[in-house]
Amino acid sequence: MTENKSKIKYFLYARKSSESEDRQVQSIDDQINRLKKLAQETNLSIKKIYTEAKSAKKPYNRPLFDEMIQKIEQGEADGILCWQINRLSRNPIDSGKLGWLLQQGTLKSIQTIDRQYLPDDNVLLFSVETGVANQYILDLKKNTKRGLESKLEKGWLPNLAPLGYVNDKENKTIAEDPERFNLVRKMWDLMLTGNYTPPKILELANNEWGFRTKKYKRIGDNKLSKSGIYRIFNNIFYAGIIDWAGKQYQGNHKPIITLEEFDRVQILLGKKGKPRPQKYKFAFTGLIRCAECGCLYTAEIKKKFIKSTGVIKKYTYYHCTRKTIRVNCSQKKVIREEELENQILDELKSITILPDFRDWALGVLNQSNDKEIEDRSKIHESLSIDLLKTQKEIDELTKMRYRELIDDEAFTKEKNLLQSKIIQLKEKLRETEARAERWLELTENTFNFATYAYKNFLLGDLQAKKSIVMALGSNFLMKDGKLTISANNWFLPIKNSYSVLEKEYLRLEPKILPLNKAKTEALASVRAEWLRGWDSNPRPIG
Repeated sequence: MTENKSKIKYFLYARKSSESEDRQVQSIDDQINRLKKLAQETNLSIKKIYTEAKSAKKPYNRPLFDEMIQKIEQGEADGILCWQINRLSRNPIDSGKLGWLLQQGTLKSIQTIDRQYLPDDNVLLFSVETGVANQYILDLKKNTKRGLESKLEKGWLPNLAPLGYVNDKENKTIAEDPERFNLVRKMWDLMLTGNYTPPKILELANNEWGFRTKKYKRIGDNKLSKSGIYRIFNNIFYAGIIDWAGKQYQGNHKPIITLEEFDRVQILLGKKGKPRPQKYKFAFTGLIRCAECGCLYTAEIKKKFIKSTGVIKKYTYYHCTRKTIRVNCSQKKVIREEELENQILDELKSITILPDFRDWALGVLNQSNDKEIEDRSKIHESLSIDLLKTQKEIDELTKMRYRELIDDEAFTKEKNLLQSKIIQLKEKLRETEARAERWLELTENTFNFATYAYKNFLLGDLQAKKSIVMALGSNFLMKDGKLTISANNWFLPIKNSYSVLEKEYLRLEPKILPLNKAKTEALASVRAEWLRGWDSNPRPIG
């Protein structure tokens, strides 16, 4: 074997990149020295030495490696001497090239520090070892990506901190730079006034404040550059958002400015600003559908910078998403949030009752509570008896079949009818149990909602407004800027008869006169109507 090796002309190839894949690999000089010693010990002829500080994870990334392969194909050498096979390739294209040259005999030997690869060797071994080197890169890439994504999801920048911040290596987070954080904030403050340009702020920072970049091992401790000042004013990181690989994450670092301030500076710079994660919440998204195409309505915020006041004014608009290809939707009209809320308030107004009327009504209903429960209990008892009777009929029917008094067809037909009746009776029992326990609660909730929903909607936050609208009704449809709502059943009696009852109520002056038979009878009729409505849909409000 030594004799064969002596006839082969070798290129010595040593490689080490600065990436994590090569952290445990010996330096290029160490590789060369050890390989020269191996060549001397085994009588190998080295024609030329190639050294390269490039990664092998991508093909066509190493000009000296490509040159070496080209010279081997031209016959200038027919062997490669290297530290390990992964020094030659970590990607399938270069591995395939080497394997093909070896199989064809163009390459007569690949000699590493601990073994030799020959043309007549089992190709599977070479493929496996080069495949392992390639898989290492794939695994490394996945693990690195997973680690980066994990850190980003936790709200931390997996990179060098921008000016004004420092990398906390111990906790692996981003902290404020005590020397520069307030100075960077001062730069933003000057920019936000609209009276200073970035070059002017740069001049003040460098010459009057003595601002210098952070000192690192090889870089830093310099004046801030012109490109550096623009990088600061264009970096949404200062507003608490991490922009990474086309995706944005909510950061856990302390923001220097607000998103509104960032937007304002972008406008002052003549830009629209970078896209960022949805930070706005809207009260009515997910509820309203287009009456024409059935798609949901979405909302967006439009901004206008008022130069005279230096304020950014925001307007919220709702419009059809038109996310269907089956219908050519013509609903392109947008509706301002204020107009939409006014339409909802009109609907709430139609079911609003007087607070005094609510108190009066609940007083009468509380007096009727015991009788209502008693009546419901009687219905429940009757249904329970009927259920037991029906179950007994099924038992008797089964005995008749055992005694062959009826055939299979008659048995099956009769049994199905009785089982269907049992299902219906059980459903009625469940409804009656719920109504018997909750009818007063339903009534109170309905009266309370009708009394206070209008006011609560005016004063409530986004979540409160959404809850009120959802309790109000369903099937929210928008067409030509007009919203229609299918009111819940329990509000229909109020809409249909309350206005008449309110007039009668005011005429009776319940605050002055004691509760009498006329008042009780006046309320009883509408109470009965409301209860009939609940019988078909006995669900409480919020």
